[in-house]
Amino acid sequence: MNPTHVGLAQPGDDPARVAPRVVLAEDSVLLRDGLVRLLGDAGFEVVDACGDGESFLRSVQAHRPDLVVIDVRMPPTFTSEGIRAALVVREQFPQTAVMVLSQYVEEQYAADLVSRRPVGIGYLLKDRVADTAEFVQALRDVLAGGTVLDPEVVVQLLSRARHTDPLSRLTPREREVLGLMAQGRTNAAIAASLVVSDGAVEKHVSSIFAKLDLAPGDGDHRRVLAVLRWFGMDSSDAGGALPPSGGRPERGPRDSSWDPW
Repeated sequence: MNPTHVGLAQPGDDPARVAPRVVLAEDSVLLRDGLVRLLGDAGFEVVDACGDGESFLRSVQAHRPDLVVIDVRMPPTFTSEGIRAALVVREQFPQTAVMVLSQYVEEQYAADLVSRRPVGIGYLLKDRVADTAEFVQALRDVLAGGTVLDPEVVVQLLSRARHTDPLSRLTPREREVLGLMAQGRTNAAIAASLVVSDGAVEKHVSSIFAKLDLAPGDGDHRRVLAVLRWFGMDSSDAGGALPPSGGRPERGPRDSSWDPW
């Protein structure tokens, strides 16, 4: 039996079983096999597990999965084949959710992934995933249309922010609050981090919306728009695509609290 495909869905499996269909791309055989087992145990249907970007793209074309999980650096050059393949999936298969799982942050490509369509996308760092249950939940959140970013990815995206700062009107404390919002923190979690009251955070958030000209008419997407401004993007950079009302926010894998948009 080929260990690469341990636990993969077979043609004879029960067709009545409803499970998210996943294609994996990871060049490390041990990690690839471990992910197949983990996702299979969590109720996902892993339809293929690939060792390079080219076979991954062929598999996505053939299987049209609900979700892909892909490393950044893959054969043959071990530079950016994986994340470039993820961009192709985002472009050609917009209904497929994408989770990038890597040891590295490729800033340019990560910014492209988020800015083109900031829904159904995740970018986690392997060494910072400390809990498999949280990782599985992150996959489900991405499948549901959410955006899940490791805090380190957020930091490096911020370093690429435009020289024209749309946040210059914010006070240092408001910028701190917005930075925590960009990690997906709830108001309560922000209050705990800054050691202030929930009411103080609510006032800061309201002031941030006002200073960024995000009127109440922008509805549930004001928090998303504020975070995009923090990344140096805007809704036109994101192709006008925002998470649906009631979707999940960006968050880091170590913050389990959510603040619905």
